[in-house]
Amino acid sequence: MKRPTMADIAERAGVTKAAVSFALNGRPGVSEPTRRRIRAIAQELGWQPNSAARALSGGTAGAFGLVIDRPARTLGLEPFFMQLISGIQSELTADATPLLLTMAEDRTTEIALYRSWSARHRVDGVFLVDLRVDDARLPVLEQLGLPAVLIGAPDGRRTLPAVWSDDAAAVTTVVRHLAGLGHRRIARVGGPAPLRHTAIRTAAFDAALRAGGLTGGTVEADYSGEGGAAATRALLATARPPTAILYDNDVMAVSGLTAAHSLGVRVPAELSVVAWDDSALCELVDPPLTALSRDIVGYGARAARMLREAADGRTVADQEDPAPRLTPRGSVAPPPATGA
Repeated sequence: MKRPTMADIAERAGVTKAAVSFALNGRPGVSEPTRRRIRAIAQELGWQPNSAARALSGGTAGAFGLVIDRPARTLGLEPFFMQLISGIQSELTADATPLLLTMAEDRTTEIALYRSWSARHRVDGVFLVDLRVDDARLPVLEQLGLPAVLIGAPDGRRTLPAVWSDDAAAVTTVVRHLAGLGHRRIARVGGPAPLRHTAIRTAAFDAALRAGGLTGGTVEADYSGEGGAAATRALLATARPPTAILYDNDVMAVSGLTAAHSLGVRVPAELSVVAWDDSALCELVDPPLTALSRDIVGYGARAARMLREAADGRTVADQEDPAPRLTPRGSVAPPPATGA
């Protein structure tokens, strides 16, 4: 069976090849009902863009890239990235744009990959995740002229657009909620310190503790279950352990809950636990975890729409998602009378 072409789609839809090109490449020139009808026919026929031919002809690659610089073991366990990728794919599937997803062992390798992709016209743009406080990738991408969307707080020194949510506001919400219940010693198990969102959360956490006259601090971990459990055991072994802990992801929070149970610490009677980025994991444990919830799938879809616009040469502004909201469950309660 021969590979379906734009001409086949145009004949079936009763439109011109130009209209098919506009519709499948997300460009203006056709009405929205016509665009949907053309895309539906393309999907029915099994049409796929010929990325190699487009690149060789000096056109677009018809693909976007995502490089993740994290251990595969950790990535496979973290629901955030699975939901984010699902959201990106949900948007790209509409016009059959493939996502080139790969892992990198470090930032140097990642930057070399961007240079290679740009030189070989492999992708029309990239998504950047895990932004660093001083991120060496940003000036390289600007120099290459490779469109990119930052998934995380924008860097005011750079021109690349970002989709983000207010991590500082979310941290403040959690601390105020716990303080309102009577907690006076609150700890946080954070992610790697060089990450920009970790730095933002740490600064906001420290500020919220000071504002409330509370004691506590942040322990650095690596988002893994092992890291979350080790940090929890260390915190609970101190002379005056915290009565509440906020974890920077759900995997560490679940492991922290298990570690507390193994030490005989009752949750929430003796220790309240809050997770960042709600997921099914938070509802499968006992007690279910209070968590900061947001629409991560929608977050990824928005980033994909922004990158498509940037790749089309349009000016794209930063877009702020709603701040994560606190979803109360059974893992949070007032502190014990003697532990406030």
